[in-house]
Amino acid sequence: MSKTATQNIKDEMVNLYLDNLDLISEGSSALMNHHREEAIQNFRILGLPNQKNEKYKYSKIESIFSYEYEKYFAPKNITFKVEDIFRCDIPELDTHLALVLNGFYLPNPNRLQVLDNGIVIGSIIDAAAKYPDLFEKHYNAQAENNADGLVALNTAFAQDGVFIYVPKGVVCTKPIQIINLLMSDENLLVQYRNLIVLEESSQANVLVCDHSLSPKRFISNVVTEIAVGANSQLEFVKMQNEHNESNQLTHTYVKQERDSKMISNVLSLHGGFIRNNLNMQLAGEGADAHAYGLYLTDRTQHTDNYTFIDHAVPNCTSNELYKGILDDQATGAFNGRILVRRDAQKTQAYQSNNNLLLTADAKMNTKPQLEIYADDVKCSHGATIGQIDYDALFYMRARGIGEREAKLLLMFGFAHEVVKRVSIESLRERVDDLVNKRLRGELSRCHNCPMHCC
Repeated sequence: MSKTATQNIKDEMVNLYLDNLDLISEGSSALMNHHREEAIQNFRILGLPNQKNEKYKYSKIESIFSYEYEKYFAPKNITFKVEDIFRCDIPELDTHLALVLNGFYLPNPNRLQVLDNGIVIGSIIDAAAKYPDLFEKHYNAQAENNADGLVALNTAFAQDGVFIYVPKGVVCTKPIQIINLLMSDENLLVQYRNLIVLEESSQANVLVCDHSLSPKRFISNVVTEIAVGANSQLEFVKMQNEHNESNQLTHTYVKQERDSKMISNVLSLHGGFIRNNLNMQLAGEGADAHAYGLYLTDRTQHTDNYTFIDHAVPNCTSNELYKGILDDQATGAFNGRILVRRDAQKTQAYQSNNNLLLTADAKMNTKPQLEIYADDVKCSHGATIGQIDYDALFYMRARGIGEREAKLLLMFGFAHEVVKRVSIESLRERVDDLVNKRLRGELSRCHNCPMHCC
C-alpha cells in the first residue's frame, strides 16, 4: 500500500474520532475518557504499524483497513434473543457467562454481576463507575499506547468490554466464559477493552470464544489487560473461530506478581487475518508463565503471533510452545522474544515454535529470540518448519492404516501437544473434536450455529 493511502487511513481514523468524540464519550465512562486525548495524539504520531516495524514485519495491517467499515458508537437495538441464532460450540460447559455483541456488553441478565463469593463479572463501563479506585489502578496501566498505533487506536475508541475481578483468596470454581459475537448488515470495525484483575491468592479460568454471525467483512481490534496478584493463578484460553472475512487484531498484556502462575493458550481454528500480540511481564520473584498457541490455516488465510516475555526479576520461569499447520496458500508468522534483564538471575526460559507445511505454496516465517543480560540462567529457543514425517507415515501405512487417515492422525497428534495443555476437561475434549474436524475439512467455516456463514 502506498504511503499516501496509509496516511489517508490515519487521517480518516483521527477525523472519525474528532467528529464523534461526544458520542464516544457519552457512551463510555469518565475514567476511560480520561485516556482518549493522549491516545489519539499517540496514534497521530504512530499511525498503523507497517512492515518496516520489526514486530509487524510479516503482516500487512494497512491492507485490511483499506475497505469501508461502519463504526457503531452505541449498542444496536436487537429485537431477538441471541441464543435463538447462536449455540456455543461447547454447550455442556458450565460457566459464568459474559456476552459481547459488536464490542458492547449484553445484559445477561445484568450488566454487572456480583457473585456470592465477591467475584465481579460484567461491563467495563459499569465497573468503572462502581469500582473507580480499582479500575483507575489497573486500566491502561500496561497497554503500550506510545509504542503501538493499534493499541493507541483502541484506547481512543473503546467504549465497552468485559471486566472480571476475583477478590483476595477466592477460587472461582466455574470457568468464566466470554463470548464475543460479530453481527451486522454492513462491514464493521469494532474496538473494545477487557480488564481482568486477580487479587492475592486467588484463582480463575477464563475462556474467550470469538464468532462471527454475518457474512460481512469485520475487523476486531481488542486490548486485554490482565493483573495476576501474588500467589494467584489464571488460565486464559482464547478460541478464535471466525469466517474468512473476519480479521482479528488482539493485544494481551499480563503482569504477574510474586509466586503467581499464568497460562495463556491461544487456539486459532479459523479466521481470515489474525494477528495476536502477547506481552507477559514477570514482575515478582517466583512468577511462572506458560504461553501456548495453535493455529490451523488454509486457503489464503494469514495468522501471525507475536510474543514478548519479560523476565524483570530473579527466580522466574517461562515456557512457550506455539505450533501451526498450514495448507493451500496460507501464510503464517511467529515472532517470539524473551528478555532476561540484568538482575534476573536464576531465570529459566524455554521457547519453541514448530510448523507443518502441507503444500509447496504454504509459507511460514518464524523468528524466536533470546535477549539475555544475566549470567546465571537456563534458556533455550528453537523453531522448525517442515513436512509430515514420512518415516512415521510409512510405519503407519505398513500396519494397514490408509494414507489419508495416517496423515490426519499425525497432524492431530502434532496439534494435540498444545490442546492437551487446556486444564478444563470438557473444553479440552471439545477443542480436540473441533481440531479433528478442522483437519478433516468437516468443520463449518464459522461454527455450528444455524447461520452457517461462509
